[in-house]
Amino acid sequence: MDKHGDPLSNYFTDQRTGSGTILRIRLENFMCHSNLEIEFGEWVNFITGQNGSGKSAILTALCVAFGCRAKGTQRATILKDFIKTGCSYAFVHVELKNQGEDAFKPEIYGDTLIIERRITDSTSFTVLKDHQGRKISSRKEELRELVEHYNIDVENPCVIMSQDKSREFLHSGNDKDKFKFFYKGTLLQQVDDLLQSIDTKVKAANALMDELEETIKPIEKEISELLGKIKNMEQVEEITQQLLLLKKKLAWSWVYYVDGQLKEQTEKIVKLRERVPTCQNKIDRKLGEVESLRERLAAKKAQVACLMDESTAMKREIECLRQSVKTAAREKIALEEECHHKCNNIQKIKDRVRRLERQIGEIDEMTIRSTQAEQSEIEEKLNQLKLEVEKAESLLSSLKEEENIVMEKASAGGKEKERIEDMIRDHEKKQRNIIAHINDLKKHQTNKVTAFGGDRVINLLQAIERHYRRFKRPPIGPIGAHVTLVNGNKWASAVEQALGNLLNAFIVTDHEDLNTLRGCGKEANYNNLKIIIYDFSRPRLIIPRHMVPQTERPTILSVLHSENPTVLNVLVDMNGVERQVLTENYEVGKTVAFERRLSHLKDVFTIDGYRMFSRGPVQTTLPPRPRRPTRLCASFDDQIKDLEIEASKR
Repeated sequence: MDKHGDPLSNYFTDQRTGSGTILRIRLENFMCHSNLEIEFGEWVNFITGQNGSGKSAILTALCVAFGCRAKGTQRATILKDFIKTGCSYAFVHVELKNQGEDAFKPEIYGDTLIIERRITDSTSFTVLKDHQGRKISSRKEELRELVEHYNIDVENPCVIMSQDKSREFLHSGNDKDKFKFFYKGTLLQQVDDLLQSIDTKVKAANALMDELEETIKPIEKEISELLGKIKNMEQVEEITQQLLLLKKKLAWSWVYYVDGQLKEQTEKIVKLRERVPTCQNKIDRKLGEVESLRERLAAKKAQVACLMDESTAMKREIECLRQSVKTAAREKIALEEECHHKCNNIQKIKDRVRRLERQIGEIDEMTIRSTQAEQSEIEEKLNQLKLEVEKAESLLSSLKEEENIVMEKASAGGKEKERIEDMIRDHEKKQRNIIAHINDLKKHQTNKVTAFGGDRVINLLQAIERHYRRFKRPPIGPIGAHVTLVNGNKWASAVEQALGNLLNAFIVTDHEDLNTLRGCGKEANYNNLKIIIYDFSRPRLIIPRHMVPQTERPTILSVLHSENPTVLNVLVDMNGVERQVLTENYEVGKTVAFERRLSHLKDVFTIDGYRMFSRGPVQTTLPPRPRRPTRLCASFDDQIKDLEIEASKR
């Protein structure tokens, strides 16, 4: 303490021989100093002087040099306010000792580290220099690294304690405020905020991991089903190859059979030369038959080539089917039915192949036993086999048509998926709004004042407490914190709709207090603060009965209670609450507002949010606004419980 009673600010560093000791500070055009240079000693330094001589300006300059924002110094709102009146710039020069084991990058900066910050009307920048005055860096990250290296936190009251902070700590009789000071000074608050943010990120990551695992499960199931289908198709292809091989064997068996017959006929020609003409005719017929068999063999080869091409096309169609199945993830039931249908078709094809194999075996046996007279019957069976092949081709075409139908269903499933995703996003947005309302209500439950302006009101009330001596009469506000409902929470929403932003207003006694309160609002960053000037000495207004609407319905004034008569007088004079009537629903409100034509009636408000009034011959009904949690209720537990129930249903 100096001789005038102002608390001195202290900057705690290792002032013996360690690195980071402040050696010198020089100020130009900074606050009240035009040109000031101070060299500090190796131990504790004291700065004394008259009030307003600029002691706190030196401390503020140190804060600014180490990167503190203007608002953090509690001396200005923007940096250019530190420029001395009539000057175009401000300059702060700080030299730090940079020796020993704890030195900051000694190979770059040397034994002395210089910090310079220049402030103009439009810009502000910081430069770090070495011991020879050469510029090393102008990046904010370099300054932040320096500050973290020396553990300098200018916003921590245990590092730099301003006059306002010390006065607030010494004058505060509230243990809670002192604990907050301790909580911030020991960096526990910073650690707590960091742990909460890390916990939130970990929970979000776990939730995302669980969601991805649930998403992978149906995809793995679909992949296994597709692998089974592919295996079945490969078996069909193997059966087709076996059928092709059997057809080739059948054709060559006919060739071997004809060769054997030719040999027999040759032997008969040798033995029976006398029957040469007859035998020659028979030979000619046999040769014709052999030629026809060769032509049929060529035709069968062509059919086999066509079947090979169709098999390749079927492979391509199978690949397309895989892609379409991947995109149709939401149509599992339909795909399973299609899969079952195709499995039945494949089973039918297998049955047909087995029947064909049996027929081919029978044909082989008949070929061994048959004679020339049985050839026509074999040809008929070959024709039947050809018909069976044509049926298989038609079955393949029907499978293609079914595949097109599946692709169309997959496309429809994709659109349905997009619609469901849009619905999910809407539900998540509503869920976030409900959670935000619940958090606001819990905050209001802890401190009801925050319901009428949020955290800005707390900052404003703290600023009013700091400057309470400048007020003739302490301001009253916010108004909402000074009123309660008489009959529980029944009329809370209607009363809040009628009073609106008037609940956030403050009341002062004259114009000088209004200017002082505006200054406090500016200091607390509370813009657009509504302030009402009213004579605090006026007694409680008595409203004659003939000046209020004659109805059995309650007025807003009748359901409100306040220990402060000035608050009720302001509500009467500013909003006419004695002439605003409350009703239970729309029909009753319409009767009171328009049919009875009550004198002195200003507005009618209903519980469900309607507002009705008459201005001359014009009758007006305003629809309800979106419902939001009420702030006038005595307890927020019911509203929190309703919102939690609504959130759990989504």
